[in-house]
Amino acid sequence: MQARLPLPLWIHAFEHVSAALCAKVAAALEQAGLQLDPGGPRASGFGLALLDGIDAAVLERVRSLAAGASVLAIAVGARAPATADMWALLEAGAFDVLNWTDASDAAARVRARLERRDALQRLADSPEVRTTLVGASPAWRALVHSVVEVAAFTESPVLVTGETGTGKDQVAQLIHRLGGRGELVVLDCTTLTPELAGSELFGHERGAFTGAANARDGAFALADGGVLFLDEVGELPLPLQAQLLRVLQEHTYKRVGSNTWQRSRFRVVCATNRSLEEEVANGRFRADLFHRIAAWRCRTPPLRERSDDVLPLAQHFLALLAGPGAACEFDDAVREYLLLREYPGNVRELRQTVARLWCRHSGPGPITIGDLAPDERPARGVPASWPDVRFESAIRAAIDLRIGLARISQAAADIAIQLVLEQEGDNNQRAALRLGVTDRALQIRRKAWAEAH
Repeated sequence: MQARLPLPLWIHAFEHVSAALCAKVAAALEQAGLQLDPGGPRASGFGLALLDGIDAAVLERVRSLAAGASVLAIAVGARAPATADMWALLEAGAFDVLNWTDASDAAARVRARLERRDALQRLADSPEVRTTLVGASPAWRALVHSVVEVAAFTESPVLVTGETGTGKDQVAQLIHRLGGRGELVVLDCTTLTPELAGSELFGHERGAFTGAANARDGAFALADGGVLFLDEVGELPLPLQAQLLRVLQEHTYKRVGSNTWQRSRFRVVCATNRSLEEEVANGRFRADLFHRIAAWRCRTPPLRERSDDVLPLAQHFLALLAGPGAACEFDDAVREYLLLREYPGNVRELRQTVARLWCRHSGPGPITIGDLAPDERPARGVPASWPDVRFESAIRAAIDLRIGLARISQAAADIAIQLVLEQEGDNNQRAALRLGVTDRALQIRRKAWAEAH
C-alpha cells in the first residue's frame, strides 16, 4: 500500500450503483492510500460521485454536492458517458470526470488528481493568495485556481486579459511570488516612446545616443532569472513586437550601441484590456507574438460579474486603511449603497470609493451615509431600484437554459437562505428575522434540505 494521503475523502454513490461495486471502489481507493470518510457527503472537502448514467436529477445532485466541496465524478458503468454528458458534469461543478476501468489504475488516477487539487486548494486558501486576490464568488475563485496552477506548477508565459481596474497587476504580482523566481520587472507599454523604447527594453551603451552618459541595463537584462511583466502589451507598436518576439524565441538581445549579444531568460507575463484576437485580425498585433505570450490565459472578471465580492472587497480595503487592530465597519445603509452602486472602473473604483468614505469618517462607530460626499449620494436620497440589471441577467441566463419558473424560484430562495445563514453564523433566529419568515418555517426548510441531501 502506498503512503496514506492525509486527505479525508467522502463517497456518494447514485442509485444505479450497486453496494458491491461501491465497496469494490472503496477498497481500491484505500489500497491506493486514500483515507475514506465514513460520514458520507459533506458541504466541504473532497468527494467522489459514483454514477452510472447521467440525467437532469444526477446533474442537479452533483451541482448541490459541488457547491462547497471539490467533487470528482467517477463513471462506473460498462459504457463510458457521452462527451456531452462529461461537459455537463463539469458545468454542474465537478472538477474532472474519470472512467473506472482497471481498479488499480483508476485508483492511482483518482489519487493523482486529488493530490494536485489539494495542493491547488491549499495555495488558493493561503493568506498570501487570499490577501492578494480578495473574493469568494465562483467567477473569482475559478480565476484564483487558474492563477495558482500556472504560477506554482508551470513555467508558462501568461496573458492576463480584463477590463481596466479588474486587478491584472495583482495577478502578475502573485504569479511572480508563487513562482519563486528572481525579480519582478514591470514595464508599462503605454509609456514607451519610439525614441526611448529601445533603451527601455534592451538597455544601451555609453555614448549610444545623445544624452547616454552611462551604460544602462534595459528590462530584458533586469528580468534575467525573474519575471518580466509587460502591462498593456496591446499598446506595443509593430516594430517593437517583432523585436520582443525575437528575444522570447532566442533569449538573446543586443544593447543599443553594442555589437555583443547578451543572454537573458525570464518568464513573461503580459496584461491587456484589448482583445488581442481582434488586434491580430486587424493587423495591429502579430499573430506569432500573440501565440507566444498567450500560452496560458487568465481573464479577470469585471466587478459586475462578481457582485458577491463587493462587500468583502470593501471591508478588505477599509481594514487596510484603518490599520492593524483597528475595528471599523459599514452600517447597513452604506452596505446597501455599495451593493447597488455601479462601478465602471471596477475594483479600482470600489477601492477609491471606500477611501473617500474613510477620509470623511471621524470618531468611533461604523461608517454612515453622512460620510458620503453630496455628489455621490443617490438621486432623491433613495438607493437604486431592485431588482437591478445583475438580477435580471441571472434570471435571463436561467431562462436561456430552459429552466422552469418553479426551479428558478426555488433556487433563488435556497441561495438567499444559504447566504443569510452564512452571514449570521448559522443562527436560525437571526436568519429568519432578516428573511422575513418565521423561525419555524426556516427550520422546516432546512430539515427538508437535510432529507433531500
